[in-house]
Amino acid sequence: MRVLLTAAATAALVVSGPLTATAAGQGPQGPVGGDLLTTKPTAVAEGATPPAVRASAYVVADIDTGEVLAAKAPHARLRPASTLKALTALVLLPRLKKTDVVVGTDDDAGIEGSKVGVYPGLKYSVDLLFEGMFLGSGNDAVHALCVHDQGGVKGTIQRMNRKAEELGAHDTTVTDPTGLDADGQYSSAYDLALIARAGLARPDFAKYAATKYTAFPNAGNKGTYQVANQNKLLFDYDGALGVKTGYTTLARNTFIGAARRNGHTLVVTLMNAPHGITKDASDLLSWSFTNYDKLNPVGTLVKPAAPSPKAAAGPTGRRAEAGTTQPPRSRAVVNPGQAVQSLALRVPAWAYAAPPVLLLGLFLRRPRALRRRRH
Repeated sequence: MRVLLTAAATAALVVSGPLTATAAGQGPQGPVGGDLLTTKPTAVAEGATPPAVRASAYVVADIDTGEVLAAKAPHARLRPASTLKALTALVLLPRLKKTDVVVGTDDDAGIEGSKVGVYPGLKYSVDLLFEGMFLGSGNDAVHALCVHDQGGVKGTIQRMNRKAEELGAHDTTVTDPTGLDADGQYSSAYDLALIARAGLARPDFAKYAATKYTAFPNAGNKGTYQVANQNKLLFDYDGALGVKTGYTTLARNTFIGAARRNGHTLVVTLMNAPHGITKDASDLLSWSFTNYDKLNPVGTLVKPAAPSPKAAAGPTGRRAEAGTTQPPRSRAVVNPGQAVQSLALRVPAWAYAAPPVLLLGLFLRRPRALRRRRH
């Protein structure tokens, strides 16, 4: 009986233990993008030694080929700050008409964090709000755009999380589309590279990311003021394509930058850097361009999954259909081992402990029954 109990308890632990969770950035065969792309804080490169940078995590990759040229803790889940706005834009750009007019609200103007200057009662084109979002990192512009779309902020968050899954950005969880330090909101240097690659494939995203200056209306429509792009790479680095910067107290400096030289388009992402992030990005890009022919890929940027028909719908604004609030059902074929694992995950953990407990009860009651017969 003891042997039977031990075997049952061991089986319960084996089934329920290892299958209850998987690490972020981990696929069935290992880290997403390759075995060398882990959360370890050691720089990984083959063919040349990358420059030392102060960021806790980074990725340098070729957008065209998908090859990761160097990385450091690429799957470490860190706070993204305003670099998350790249994903926000990726979701909103195909849904909103650039010529639509949005009227600023008190909620827009009163939002926390960085603002570009959206005033209650003033009218803004969607196009201008996107410029305010990219250049000035305006949380007020993000809020106005999200509210203009069907489902508002909540709907945007749902779509952003679905988009992250579609891109293979499994380290990313969105709870605030502005990128503020919200509970449970994380991304990774690897995921930011995936998002940047998808964004730069869109001409409108690429245009906003590379715009250096725009003009925003003053309160009361009394003239305009100039807004400059916060990504200094655009002003200081030859071939720069921009993208997005970020900063919060908890995230510290975060960065997405891209540049094109000698027929190659490279993206660099950095997270959790104390200072000097533009120089670090420039150093990594220059090192990559200089040593490009010597470098062997240390991983790959995974290809995105095909979007659902509703997710791929065109510009909509408030007239849009609400879209799905649940991800589409997967019809992937699984092998028998995966099927067993999937079934095991659906069974509550207490069910595995039930057989041993029942057997134990029978074992403990049996001696008392025998004693009654002897009397």
